[in-house]
Amino acid sequence: MPRAQISRAQARRIALAAQGFDRKRPKSAGDIRHIRKTINQIGLLQLDYVNVLIPAHYLILYSRLGAYPIQRLHELVYRRREFIEQWAHEASIVPVDVWPLLRHRRDEFRPYPNSPIMKLRGRSGYLKQVLKIVKARGPVTASDLPPVPGPKRKAGDWHRSVPRWALDYHFHSGSLAVADRLPNFQREYDLSEHLIDSEHFQECVTRDDAQRELLRRAACACGISTVRDLADYYRMPGQEASVRVRELVEEGALHEVKVEGWSETGYLSESARIPRTIKASSILSPFDPLIWFRPRAERLFDFHYRIEIYVPASKRKWGYYVLPFLVDDRIVARVDLKADRKNKRLLVLAAHEEADINAKTTAAKLAEELTNLATWLDLESVRVSRRGSFARTLAAATKELSSQGLSYTRR
Repeated sequence: MPRAQISRAQARRIALAAQGFDRKRPKSAGDIRHIRKTINQIGLLQLDYVNVLIPAHYLILYSRLGAYPIQRLHELVYRRREFIEQWAHEASIVPVDVWPLLRHRRDEFRPYPNSPIMKLRGRSGYLKQVLKIVKARGPVTASDLPPVPGPKRKAGDWHRSVPRWALDYHFHSGSLAVADRLPNFQREYDLSEHLIDSEHFQECVTRDDAQRELLRRAACACGISTVRDLADYYRMPGQEASVRVRELVEEGALHEVKVEGWSETGYLSESARIPRTIKASSILSPFDPLIWFRPRAERLFDFHYRIEIYVPASKRKWGYYVLPFLVDDRIVARVDLKADRKNKRLLVLAAHEEADINAKTTAAKLAEELTNLATWLDLESVRVSRRGSFARTLAAATKELSSQGLSYTRR
């Protein structure tokens, strides 16, 4: 479906359709088939367990499916073994057939020279001992391994235990894989060959072929993209990605296009569609693949987005855990959210609108989405703070919905 010229609006609709935002949320979001289809469509779920609201990867699915039982995702990944944790974009859930495509990375893995595992005396012997323990007793957590005194740490260092470093070493190099996530999100590791079917475990793919396939999958998930977008999706070196992209163009998997306002060449996936309209209303995770590469978010949506978790409170512009709000094919607002589980409230700590929106319509849609999100999180009220230019309008819209289920409060 090659086109010589793509408008910015078309580019947005292509990207949103590729990410699954062109469909109505299913009535039975708990159907495991919808979860499977969504992960396969976007290629991977980036894992993040910051629990201010809900771990971010759960929200990625919610944004597309609506309310779904989280235990179904756990069943799909850790019981049915159709997916596996791997280092793909960052730590991610990927389809199991991606395992051989990442083999060259596992083979090339080397810990940072200054990591505690590299400074450990008798490192080789301890790493071998860890594998022997897993072989003998099956899935283990770091607490199941013999403790080893690690190197001295400086104030502010991340105090991960040496057993945890050892397990991560074997995870990154491919000897171990994640067998389960415990209720406290702790990883349980087992031998990779116990968790991955022999077809995928034994399959060998050359580095070039693996990179081409990863970029092809990234292109399908993006719909329309630049080389930088594609390289970032599976965190591939830019120069290597450029070579593989040219090869994909030659074979017809990608088509070069000009996109209005883009200074870089656009690449249209052969699977891409251009919907006439997009009807969506979704709060987005900070690590949603639609926006995780911030230059792409700016190119597509004129939306400048940064995470301010690590910014001192006095220097934050938007808030601690700010999430974008998507309506149709635009990002129209952002809200700083927190789940107050003790008091069963969804806290809107700040609300900000984007330029040139219909404030009243946007507030009504956002209030409805916040209400639905709170219900999914088993919270009983939405509380809107006064912070942010959009807070007053959102508070009024939220109040109007109070009679439909959730109680409304305001500071």
